[in-house]
Order: sequence, then structure tokens, then C-alpha cells
Amino acid sequence: MSSTDFPSLDQSLKSLRAAGIVTAPGGLGLIRVAGDDAATFLHSQLTNAVEDLTASTARLAGYCSPKGRLIASFLMWRDADGIVLQLSADIQPPIQKRLTMFVLRAKAKLSDLSATHGILGIAGAGAEAALQQAGLPAPQAPLATVSDGDVTVIRLADADGEPRWQIVAPAARIEALQQSLGATLAVASPAFWDWLDVASGIPRIAAATQEQFVPQMINFELIGGVNFRKGCYPGQEVVARSQYRGTLKRRMWRVRGTGDVPAAAAEIFRPEDPEQPCGMLVNAAPAPQGGWEGLAELKIDAASGALH
Repeated sequence: MSSTDFPSLDQSLKSLRAAGIVTAPGGLGLIRVAGDDAATFLHSQLTNAVEDLTASTARLAGYCSPKGRLIASFLMWRDADGIVLQLSADIQPPIQKRLTMFVLRAKAKLSDLSATHGILGIAGAGAEAALQQAGLPAPQAPLATVSDGDVTVIRLADADGEPRWQIVAPAARIEALQQSLGATLAVASPAFWDWLDVASGIPRIAAATQEQFVPQMINFELIGGVNFRKGCYPGQEVVARSQYRGTLKRRMWRVRGTGDVPAAAAEIFRPEDPEQPCGMLVNAAPAPQGGWEGLAELKIDAASGALH
């Protein structure tokens, strides 16, 4: 479908409250890490624990530069063939290449799962019933994950007070599931799912925002993306120092504005100090009520005033 074939965002919001919606989210990539050492290898690279990751839950995790700045953010889970990392599609090839460089002698192999698999997002009042009607599980706990054959269903963070799930499956299966779920759920645009992601408060690092944020600057430890008890990983000392020395002066807030949707990494200013940026946009999407909404990293003392 082209962008003009989808319902308006306002209509999709009404559908979200009624029957629910289904869409194919845009801008996402998938990396599979397989092999006997897959978990151990990732555990040494990411901000969250991986060695104890089970097939029943997904986790958020970050990948940092040696300076402790995020170069990727992941949703990760296990399936029958390994561990899957979901990230922004625009950084998937270079991140996969970078991780592969550090595999060395570990028994771990990275592959582009996006080439063979697709993603569906469903949300709203009727989403759980639609999953069950399609013969799929509907896990309830936050980030609970159920794999049924070649299909994985993950309970995502609520957005705007409504439950959300994600389905990952081979592309042919995704197409059939989208048609099946579309019989009871309203089809929505990828842009509407982007807005739901913003409403959920879960940031996603893209090419424009790589190396801009220590994890805490975008609330990543507050949403379960950082484990301070695990072993070493690139940038750990910087991340730990930010946590325990109380030096953090920036956090992430949900913001809204008028006009066109600004790009990720757009600088934000206070009216009284138009030359000095006080923050940066992490993600943004068009809002159903008009204008746009986003997640922005801001100086804490700038968060309560008007910005541009």
C-alpha cells in the first residue's frame, strides 16, 4: 500500500480504541546471531545480560562505543535458531559488520534475518482476541515472548494506554497473517506505529543519532536496557560512572510540536538562548491530533519550558 492508501492517523487512533489495528512497521532490521557461543559473545558486547536470556522473554539492550555512547539499540530475544537483534534498518548492515569483527574465535555467526523475515505490529482493544482467532499466542507480561514454530509473538510496551504485540515470521507467513488479522483489525500505516513507539517511551537509535547519547541520557536504564551487575562491555566504565557519580544532567522527555516532523538528531533550543542547543531529538512521528510528537534528550533544567 502507498501512503495515500492508509487511513488517516486520526482514523487509526479511533480504530485503536475500537477493534484495534495491524500494520507492518517500517524502518526495522533484524540480525540473527547463531552458534554455541552466541549468548556469551553478545553478553560481552551489550549493555544488558544475554547469557541468562530465555525463550520466554525479550530484552532491550544497547551497543556502545568505547566512550560509552550508544551506536545501536536493540530489542533482543531467543528463537529456535539463535538470538535475534532488532534495530533500526539504516544501521543494520554496519552494526552487523562491526559485531562480526569482534567474533574472533567465538562460535557465533551473524546473518541478516531481514532478508527472509518480516514484522507485524498489532495494538488496541481487540488485538488480543485477533491473535487468538488467528491461532497465535498473546503473551501478557511486559516483553513476554512465545515462539510457535517459525512465528514469534512479543508483548511490547503499552502505548497511549493500549496493549501492543509484535509478530516476527518468515515473509510469506507474515503476508498471510496480515491478511488474516486484517479481517478483524483495521489496517494502519507504518507512521501510526512510529507514533505508538513514541507514545510508549522506547527510544531507537538510528544513523543520525549514533554516538550522541550515553544510555542514561535517553532513559535506557529506566526501561530495562542496562544491567549494572553484568560483566564488561565496550563503554561500561563511562556508563557506570554516569550512574554512580550522579553527574547526569540530561534525560529524555516526550515532546510535541507543530509543522512538519523534524528529523532525528535535530537540535532543540530555548527561546532565551537561541545559539546554544539544550537538547536533541531522538525519534519523532506525525501525531493523530496534528503536528508531531517525539522523544527528546534535554538538559534537565530545560525540560519545563517552551522549546524550539
